[in-house]
Amino acid sequence: MTEDALEHLSREEMLDLLRKLLRENASLKEELGRLRQENKKLRELVEEVHRQGKRQAAPFSKGPPKPDPQKCGRKPDAEYGMKTYRAPPAQIDEVYEAPLPGRCPECNGQIDFVQVRPQFQVEVPRKPIHRQFNVAVGHCRSCHKRIQGRHPLQTSDALGAAASQIGPEAQALAVLLNKDMGLSHGKISRLFRGAFAISLSRGGSAQVMLRAAERSSEAYLSILVMVHKSPVVYPDETGWKVAGLLHWLWTFVTANATAFVIRASRGFDVAEDVLGADYAGTLGHDGWLPYDQFAAARHQQCLGHLFRRCSHMLEVATRGAVRFPRQVKTLLKSALALRDRRDEGEISQHGLAVAVGRMQSRLDGLLASTRSNAVNERLAKHLRNHRDQILTFLRKPGVEATNWPAEQSIRPAVVNRKVWGGSRTDRGALAQATLMSVLRTCVQQGRDGLDFLTRTLRASSSRNLPQLFPINALG
Repeated sequence: MTEDALEHLSREEMLDLLRKLLRENASLKEELGRLRQENKKLRELVEEVHRQGKRQAAPFSKGPPKPDPQKCGRKPDAEYGMKTYRAPPAQIDEVYEAPLPGRCPECNGQIDFVQVRPQFQVEVPRKPIHRQFNVAVGHCRSCHKRIQGRHPLQTSDALGAAASQIGPEAQALAVLLNKDMGLSHGKISRLFRGAFAISLSRGGSAQVMLRAAERSSEAYLSILVMVHKSPVVYPDETGWKVAGLLHWLWTFVTANATAFVIRASRGFDVAEDVLGADYAGTLGHDGWLPYDQFAAARHQQCLGHLFRRCSHMLEVATRGAVRFPRQVKTLLKSALALRDRRDEGEISQHGLAVAVGRMQSRLDGLLASTRSNAVNERLAKHLRNHRDQILTFLRKPGVEATNWPAEQSIRPAVVNRKVWGGSRTDRGALAQATLMSVLRTCVQQGRDGLDFLTRTLRASSSRNLPQLFPINALG
């Protein structure tokens, strides 16, 4: 309003205008206070995220401890088994006597013998076994080819300067320590020297990995074949360095096999190489866009990722913006509860189909309108684009609601990456993927990975290699 207009206002009109301005001023002050609080909250959140990114100690920390934490340890149940004690060994190698002392150590009185009670102990042998193989060498009379003998415990035919070697079980143990437990080559060298009195250099440890990977190449190929043929696959990927350059470590998890591959790409081409562009099974994955290019496949979006996304939104949302992420979390919790009822046999197939239909209608109702809040609309758009991929786990038994199998399989590799960074060469990256795949697949099948690698290293030819899968399963 101009100054001329103000001069022509009556006293009552001036008072009304003043009251209006006072109300607007109070409202603006209230809005300013709310925005300042929201700005403070966002700054604190950004600072905390920044600190967590720089923090080296306890990167897994999620805040202060809970006031009422659960009791430590696993509860005995059907999943973990009952609490028990170490069973006596089936075979006794050494027997030692522990006689009574001559006098009571407390009062120096005489002692009467009552009985003998056994105690058992299992120990790690510190003394290494040094073997010598007297290898017979000859020539064929017919073809004049050089022939030499091979003992089942040998891992190589090398003689001369390369005749002194590490045994198959020691090599397999080094692979397990490095690829499964994350020990660096330097730590493996110190462990072998200190615990077993075996000299193994860091370079020698690295060569063990390469040789074991080459011997395991056929097992690795069989894993890739089984993953390609599997009806349900859980893929995931994480960063990995090769020669200091960014690559990606991919995992593809099935019911009885896990394949790792390390490539320079994070795109569809890698998943296509492993699964095939026409893969028609079920994929349980996060929202990474390249997976959507499997048009013939059935998909399950990871509910865990959606839960975390909603939780992060609720941390910074204000006023009415909290309503949509809360509604999405409530719906997803209802879906998981319905899954539990199905798995417990508390609902019939007809009842399940009706409940899933109603839940799909609830989801469609949430997504029917456009959200004024930009963050909420991005989530709504993602859910609309993947509408048919949210409740697949309810329609298809055996499909997980999250991609936890992939995240669980990739976690040891992430720990290893924190210890020694990645791979120095492409050959080392292939060895990393090969050996992790073999060891993880052995775990899934309940097999002894150490024994499998030992027998692989001892095999004199491809005909003697141990098999991870029956021949007819590979097709």
